[in-house]
Amino acid sequence: MATAEETCSVAVIFGVTGLVGKELVRKLTSKSWKVYGIARNPELTPTIKSSCYHFISCDLLNPLETQKKLSSLHDVTHLFWVTWASQFPLDSHESCEQNKAMMANALNSILSVAKNLKHVSLQTGTKHYVSLQPPFEEKEELHYYNEDCPRVTRAHNFYYALEDLLMERLNGKVSWSVHRPGLLLGSSVRSFYNFMGSLCVYGSICKCLNLPFVFGGTRKCWEESYIDGSDARLVADQHIWAATESDTVTTNGQAFNAINGPSFTWKEIWPALGEKFGVQVPDEMFTENFWFSIAMADKKQVWEEMVEKNGLVQRKMEDLANWEFLDALFRYPSKLLGSREKVDRLGFVSRIKTVNSILYWIDCMKGEKVIP
Repeated sequence: MATAEETCSVAVIFGVTGLVGKELVRKLTSKSWKVYGIARNPELTPTIKSSCYHFISCDLLNPLETQKKLSSLHDVTHLFWVTWASQFPLDSHESCEQNKAMMANALNSILSVAKNLKHVSLQTGTKHYVSLQPPFEEKEELHYYNEDCPRVTRAHNFYYALEDLLMERLNGKVSWSVHRPGLLLGSSVRSFYNFMGSLCVYGSICKCLNLPFVFGGTRKCWEESYIDGSDARLVADQHIWAATESDTVTTNGQAFNAINGPSFTWKEIWPALGEKFGVQVPDEMFTENFWFSIAMADKKQVWEEMVEKNGLVQRKMEDLANWEFLDALFRYPSKLLGSREKVDRLGFVSRIKTVNSILYWIDCMKGEKVIP
């Protein structure tokens, strides 16, 4: 007969303070799961106040510290990996080695003590399908990447290293799945590529200084569907679906695009974003020679004054906004659109319009006093 401990669902979430990590905590604790949350830096404010939630600060690049701090997690049944090391460029050998070392240290610790581990859920991204280094592939026809597309052979992509490590360590022992979101949409002050943080700081500064809320990028990125939005709530739901439905759905060893669904263009949704921020939206919203990294370079003092005036969470502008990321996103030369055919066919049918997702997270960030 199974003991109560064996039948209880217990999650460990690596990267718990990030966009999807925070949503996993909320969703799992609402289902009465016991949850361990792992992150390198202590939480600024508790992700969730629940007796089911236990936060552990741990540097996963330190194998001795990782072993010591995770050695008591013998009751874990599900592992969610939604973290990564951002010290090196994504398409670099150093990034592959560092991210692989982090996961190896965590797996070494968890697999040695968690004898009832059922599933490991890895989050990577749709950058799995392209190289971030030139020469870039340009397709004139609309092309949707599916999960069986071949790897980019000329790229050092740490996503590949993590998938290979899971296959090596878990195949035939513990089930596992891979989830590939597009442009992640959520609220966090700890995310390096934080689109919502960048957008919200930009919109807030435009409102404060009465600046026009323009889109800076290429005309193709403005007018055509270029990238998928991935709401953090939907991505968290997909992680949980794959981790808990493996008895009825074939998820073991499978990869799944984790995207909102309907395609969108920035031209279609930019006016709604401007209205939400209460800013001046010019008749000509698209400006090819506008660079966020240049326009916002001298606005740090403005942001600090806004934080003080509005009683916001004490975060520097660069902790929330990555202007170089916005410039690269709106000027990326290749379309990065994924297919939902596989998850739809297997029964994960949750969808959300990206404009509604962005508007929701703007409200959340206001409610959390991250933006005015």
